Formats: sequence, structure tokens, C-alpha cells
Amino acid sequence: MNTELTFDAVRLPPACARLRAEVRAFLAEEIEAGTFSPHGGAIDGAWSEEFSRKVGARGWIGMTWPKKYGGQEKSFLERYVVTEEFRVANAPVRLHFVADRQSGPVILKYGSERVKADILPRICRGEVCFAIGMSEPNSGSDLFAAQTRATRGQGGWLVNGTKVWTSNAHHAHYMIGLFRTSPPTKENRRHGLTQFVVDMKTPGITVNPIYQMTGQHDFNEVVFQDAFMPDDHVLGEVDGAWKQATSELAYERSGPERFLETYYVLAELVRVLGETPDTRGAEGLGRLVAQLHALRRMSVSVAGMLHAGKEPVVEAAIVKDVGTIWEQRLPARARDLAAFVQESAANRATFEEQLAYATLIAPKLTIQGGTTEILRGIIARGLGLR
Repeated sequence: MNTELTFDAVRLPPACARLRAEVRAFLAEEIEAGTFSPHGGAIDGAWSEEFSRKVGARGWIGMTWPKKYGGQEKSFLERYVVTEEFRVANAPVRLHFVADRQSGPVILKYGSERVKADILPRICRGEVCFAIGMSEPNSGSDLFAAQTRATRGQGGWLVNGTKVWTSNAHHAHYMIGLFRTSPPTKENRRHGLTQFVVDMKTPGITVNPIYQMTGQHDFNEVVFQDAFMPDDHVLGEVDGAWKQATSELAYERSGPERFLETYYVLAELVRVLGETPDTRGAEGLGRLVAQLHALRRMSVSVAGMLHAGKEPVVEAAIVKDVGTIWEQRLPARARDLAAFVQESAANRATFEEQLAYATLIAPKLTIQGGTTEILRGIIARGLGLR
């Protein structure tokens, strides 16, 4: 299949500028109140139930969703502004972010009316955390190789198997799980997968921690042993979830968080180099900012396409591939540019701390949301090369 790759020329409308000012004022108040530090990167943690509820009260979760489910019926571009400002400020959005970004839209599109009416308003209020149950041992980003099985029973399904690298599953109230409900066919290896809304309190679900090199606990192994899923927790078509899952990943892969996760390193580099950097520092910083601007334009374009009702799966894969590689390489480039700055010229302790942390988390950046190899396969297919 040959897909035309197009990044629509999208500009943020005036309403977005007004919203940006409002979001910045809110964040400044929260920083002044000591809710979080804008200079902590991800080191200080990103989980705050109180903050998520404040964001929900502002109407900034589920912004694009219908008002009947607690949304504001705003545009994807307005949501983009909120996401960008929160990420740059290192705001503690972990509780609600995945639910807002992708789980809620999937439920809105494919969920039963009972599930939508129950869960979506609570997401909008900042009360609900979601995890993504896609990757498995021995299959990783190859979603179509999933082996965790959902077997039909009386009034529902019994799930057995394991999901892995499941971010925030130890906090999550729910998971969007991708399970095998039928064997794949020779003609279509994508056949036989179904998505479910999983209540994480369901008996038979065990969450085991996976620690990163930083010592942080974000990832988890989730084990299902005869965990019961009711029929109305099925999302969309039984055995036909492959298209739903790839559409979901367009939301996950294209946002500004895919190139701003180590942004705090760039902010610290600017502070370290000072107001009058030497030629080498100015040139290097200029290149980094230009690259960041290009990534931002691509990401805004995808947000505009989502707002227009398109499914820019390949374009989102490009943003994620290029963006995560850029943020992965940023710490080493920043260290190189600051190598000759005098120790007394800036707060080197903070800069070194940020670099150390960003270097340790760098390996995960090109894995989460789909590995570089998987993404390039999607891109090659979109170009008609495979």
C-alpha cells in the first residue's frame, strides 16, 4: 500500500494564544504555591492527585470530547497548547495524561454507552488513571504477536497471560488491554485481537514492578489469571481491534511529549551558557532550537489533522521516531556544548543532575510508544517500500 505522506500547514488560531496565556498564569500560580518545581525535570516525580483535579476543574482534561461526557468540545489544537505548556513546565500530569491523550478517545469511539457515561466524566474531573496493555514478553512492539488470551465465558470473557512495560499500572484504575480472542489467519495475521476496558481491581490481576536504572518505578508486569471481563467492556469489534489499536497509537505518538520529555536539559543548557554564549555554544544552541521548532511544526500539523477527522498514522510515526531520537541525543549534545563553561558561571550542580537523570532514562524513550524499528517499518510501508 502506498500512502501519501502529508504534513498539513497548520497554524495555531488566536484562541490558542489566549488559552496559552491562561494556562501559563495557572501554572505560575501553582509553582508559586509550591505545588511543583519547573526546574526538577522528571526527577521530582510527576504524580499529584490534587493537581489533576485542579486541571479537571479548569476543563483542561477531555477538552475535545462532547459536553454530555464532561468534555468541552474544544479543538485538538487547543488541547495541544495545554499539553505543550504542561510538558515544558514539568507539571505533574501523570495521573490523567494517558486517559486524556488516548484511552478516553478510544472509549469515546468504541465503548458501550454504559462505560462511556461512567468513566469519561471521571476522566474529565481528573479522577481516573489509565494504563496501556499492549506489549508482551517475547513480542514487545509487535502487537500482532500478542498471546494474552480472552476466552468467551458466561456473560463475558476470562483473560489469561501477561503484559509488560506497562507504565503506571501500579497506579491505574483502568487499562485498555489488547487481547487475543481468536487465532490469526494465514491471510490476515492481524485478525483475532480485541480491545477491552480492564478494571484493575478485578480479581486475578497481579501488578509486579519493573524498576528503571534511575531507581524509579514507572514500568510494570501485569499478570492475568482468569480475570473476568464483562461483555460491555469490549471496545469495538471482536477480533478486529488491530485498526483501533493503530489509530490509538496516532494519539500516543504525535504529541509534544514525544520530543519534550528531556526539554528540561535544554532549558538548563540555556541557563548554563548564559546571556552571552561563545560562538560554539551559540551555534550549537541555535541548531537545537531550530530542530525543536521543526519537530513542533510537525506535531502541530498532526494535531490539526486529528482535528479534521483524519488518521495520520504514518505522520505520527515519523514525529515519534524523529522526536524521541532527538530528545534521546539531547543530553550528550548539551554536555558537549557546556564542556568549556566555567564552573562558577552557572549552577552546574543542577545541570549535572539533570544530565545524569536524562542520560539514564534515554534508553526508554525510543521504546515506549513503539520501537524505532517498528516505527520505521510503518513509515516504509507508508512510502510503499515494503
